[in-house]
Amino acid sequence: MKNKARVINNIWTGIFYIIAVAVITLLVFLVGKIMALGWGFWDPDFLFGTPSNTMAGGGIGPQLFNSFYLLVLSLIISVPLGLGAGIYLAEYAKKGRFLNFVRLCIETMASLPSIVVGLFGLLIFVTLAKWGYTLIGGALVITILNLPSLSRICEMAISSVPSSIKEASLGMGATRWQTLMKVSLPFASREIITGIILTAGRVFGEAAALIYTAGLTTPMLNSAADLSSPVNPFNIFRPAETLAVHIWKLNSEGIVPDARLIATRSAAVLIIMVLVFNISARLAANLLDKHFKGSKKKKKLNKVLKNAA
Repeated sequence: MKNKARVINNIWTGIFYIIAVAVITLLVFLVGKIMALGWGFWDPDFLFGTPSNTMAGGGIGPQLFNSFYLLVLSLIISVPLGLGAGIYLAEYAKKGRFLNFVRLCIETMASLPSIVVGLFGLLIFVTLAKWGYTLIGGALVITILNLPSLSRICEMAISSVPSSIKEASLGMGATRWQTLMKVSLPFASREIITGIILTAGRVFGEAAALIYTAGLTTPMLNSAADLSSPVNPFNIFRPAETLAVHIWKLNSEGIVPDARLIATRSAAVLIIMVLVFNISARLAANLLDKHFKGSKKKKKLNKVLKNAA
């Protein structure tokens, strides 16, 4: 029996290793293929230029800026809401019908197609609010898409904090709020940052929802213009074409002579952006984790509990 169990264990271990290698191989192949097709994407004229001062239809400077600006706006809105919802569900919500209803709403929102949320944004933010195609409309739609997953991840991260640590903090005289801020959130910071990374990745790659809210065009930006001007790059009520939307438009319209080259180079830049952001966020998560926990976890935990009290 032991030999049979060992053989079965080895077989399944080998299968899992094969699956892991296949996933890594597929990822490397996709990244390598796109990078090869978009070779030369690091050209400054292409990265920071506009369609008027570089190759026909080329230059992704405005789209690149719009993508990062939309990322910042959406995180400013979604992180406090998602973290607050996670804290409420993990620490304050009482089990019962209301909590079950809230979870049902979250699961329903998480399953909504992005194009449906985009049409909702078109109806509410573009038409009813009379904003037109705007950055803030796109940021709010991205928030709607990311809020269910982010709140769920935050809830699970906070719930995973051992109850013995919370009880020790409360036993030393800390309030419930102090325990949450000084113990639970630092302990769960790594998982929370992972959730933020996942939601941020969707900002870079989302196109369907942004087509209906942020728009398909970007005005000629001028940083010297008044903040209320539609050409000011930091005006949240101006239309903004992101890099993912730009790639979709190039491949769908095909009216630019070098559309294929621009699209592949833009895709390569988009992949680099996602990789750099993910790696940077992971490094930040590791630094925060070491800062809050330290190499000697017990010693650091006692210090945190003492400060909380």
